[in-house]
Amino acid sequence: MTIFQVTLKNCAFYAHHGVFEQEKALGQRFFVDVVMDVEAGDALVSDDIEQTVHYGLVYELVEKIMTGSRRNLIETLANDVALGLTAWSPMIRRVEVAIRKPSAPIAGILDYVEVRVEHRN
Repeated sequence: MTIFQVTLKNCAFYAHHGVFEQEKALGQRFFVDVVMDVEAGDALVSDDIEQTVHYGLVYELVEKIMTGSRRNLIETLANDVALGLTAWSPMIRRVEVAIRKPSAPIAGILDYVEVRVEHRN
């Protein structure tokens, strides 16, 4: 079996996830990376989009999850994305989802907080 990797890097979404009331009310930017190990099937030879994971549709699914149900924890949110993707396509054998929160309410100087979740089919 041949596996190839598809990556969506630094997808940006505005959403209202977080524990604190200010995060819930005001919202903030989140950045998402998705790395998928995809079972090749005939895609590498057929050059047919129907034989692979359409990354435009992956983006749309991630966007729907990120801007849909509000979550307190980005850990839960990353898990939602990973589970949603693996349920959506059986060709996705493994998915790693990283969510970055640059405006984390921390009394300190940092670029962002990041959580990673991995699921395998």
